[in-house]
Amino acid sequence: MKTPTLTTIERVTLGEIAVRDRLRPVSEAAVESLVASITELGVMKDAIHIRKRKDGKLVLIAGGHRLEAAKRLGWSDIPAKVWTDVTDDWARLMEVDDNIAGAELNPLDTAVFLAERKAIFERLHPESKQGISGALARWDATDTMSIASFTRATAEKFAMSERHVRRLALVGRNLGADAIRLRGAKQQVTLKDLTEISKIGEVSERHAVIEALVEGSAKSAGEARRAFKAREAGVEPVFKDPVEEAYRALIALWVRAPKAAKRRFADELALELDGLLSDAEEKATAA
Repeated sequence: MKTPTLTTIERVTLGEIAVRDRLRPVSEAAVESLVASITELGVMKDAIHIRKRKDGKLVLIAGGHRLEAAKRLGWSDIPAKVWTDVTDDWARLMEVDDNIAGAELNPLDTAVFLAERKAIFERLHPESKQGISGALARWDATDTMSIASFTRATAEKFAMSERHVRRLALVGRNLGADAIRLRGAKQQVTLKDLTEISKIGEVSERHAVIEALVEGSAKSAGEARRAFKAREAGVEPVFKDPVEEAYRALIALWVRAPKAAKRRFADELALELDGLLSDAEEKATAA
C-alpha cells in the first residue's frame, strides 16, 4: 500500500470539493464562531484537508466547519492541503483525529468518533484484537495517529481516565446506527444516557427509549426505560414534576421553621418576593 502524499497546499475552488459520508453534521454555533473569527482576522487560520481520487475528484477529509464557513462568507476558493494515495481508512482516521483535537464534542459525538477510530485501528492491526496492551506496545510511539497518544489526549481533553475513553468507544460501537437518531434528541444526551441505551438488547425497548428522548417525553434514558417497563406491565408511569417537588420541599421547610427564621427570610428576600408577586398579578390581569 502506498503512503499518503501531501502533493500541494493551494486554494481550491469550493464547487470542486465533494462532501460525503461525514461522521457528524456541522454545528451551527461552531460555523458562526468561525465566520466571526475569520471576519475579524481576515484569514482562515488552518487549511482544510482533501483527497484527490484516481478519477481526479476532490473529496473532503477534514475541515467541514471551515468549508461551510467559507461558503457563508461567499468565498470562491479555500486554502487546502491536497493528498493523494489516500485509503478510506486513512481519510477517516484524519477526520476523527481532526475533530477530537479541535472540536468541542458532546458525549454522543465523542463515543461515535472513538468507536470509529477503534474499528479502523483493528482493521489496520488485526493483532490488536488479541489484547490492547500488546497492540499499544507495537504501535510506533512517534506516529501521529498512535492509539496510545490518542487515548491520552482524549482522556485529558474530557477529564476522563484512559479506561473511561475505552468504555466510550464500546458505548459508541454498541449504539451503531442509533447514534444518528439520538442527534435529534430534544436535549443533549448525556454519557449516562448513552451507557444506559447501549446496554439495552431488546430492540423494541431500545427504540422506545430513543424515541422518548427524541420527542422530549422523557428527560433521561433511565426515565424512558422505567416508563417503557411500566407500560409493558400495564401500569401507568408516574412522573414527578420538579416544580411541584421543589414547592412541596419549600412548604415543608417553611412550616417547620421558627417565626424568627421566617421573619428574617421575609426581610432578606422582600424585594425578590415582591417581584414574584407583581409577576403573578400581571399574569392574572392578562388572563
